[in-house]
Amino acid sequence: MGRVTERRRIIRVRDGVVSARPDTLVAEEPLEIRLNGRPLAVTMRTPGDDFALAAGFLVSEGVVGDGSEVRSIVYCAGATEDGANSYNVVDVGLAPGVVVPDITLERNVYTTSSCGLCGRASLDAVRTTTRHPVSDTPPLRIEPALLSSLPDRLRAAQRVFDRTGGLHAAALFSEEGELLDVREDVGRHNAVDKLVGRALTDLRLPLSRAILLVSGRASFELAQKAVMAGIPVLASVSAPSSLAVDLAAEAGLTLVGFLRGPSMNVYAGEHRIALEAAADRG
Repeated sequence: MGRVTERRRIIRVRDGVVSARPDTLVAEEPLEIRLNGRPLAVTMRTPGDDFALAAGFLVSEGVVGDGSEVRSIVYCAGATEDGANSYNVVDVGLAPGVVVPDITLERNVYTTSSCGLCGRASLDAVRTTTRHPVSDTPPLRIEPALLSSLPDRLRAAQRVFDRTGGLHAAALFSEEGELLDVREDVGRHNAVDKLVGRALTDLRLPLSRAILLVSGRASFELAQKAVMAGIPVLASVSAPSSLAVDLAAEAGLTLVGFLRGPSMNVYAGEHRIALEAAADRG
């Protein structure tokens, strides 16, 4: 398997002083995901947690919704011309009886590390019906102060970011603020897939009592991934897109953006945020 980081020689200029030095970069390599031996998708990712990434991708695509539907996940041996294992091709075998979706050439399944939706034929193609509707009963009630504490806790858990400064992160927290899991990747959508895939294989879907925090902007795709996993709250340190807000409103997802210190914007699902208590303290 490829390394998470790589070293490269750079020329550094600081205050007019020029020097040569090695620098640590986050690794980026392609991962081909196969389904029952047939090519399904290629995504650019940071090596590591590849099985969880593949499983989470299948949840996002609506192929599987429970860990029992996955029979096996393996690296494909002999994936290169010389027969070596590149550890960049993963084959997911579905359990007997699980319906394999029709994979056609009409769907562009190449995704980049910056945008998992690039190349989709249309927006309608990704409005997949979730098997895990957002239905936290009773609804979560999250204190704004608890939400405000989460970005610092996520940042403290980003081990590779400290060495490279080049990774996105996604984390799952409990409604009490306990850090449940964190994953890093060069693509924010991959980091979320790794979280969801791990939850799938651990038989923890739906994540109906969890908060998902992402280190970058909240795109439509990230909102979709939260909905597909049954996550009721998605928070981001940056801006959401208009389509993410629309999807959150349609699906009943709580969407929080610009979560920075005590400040935040609540774009949808405000009933889960204890805004009355915050207003009283103000």
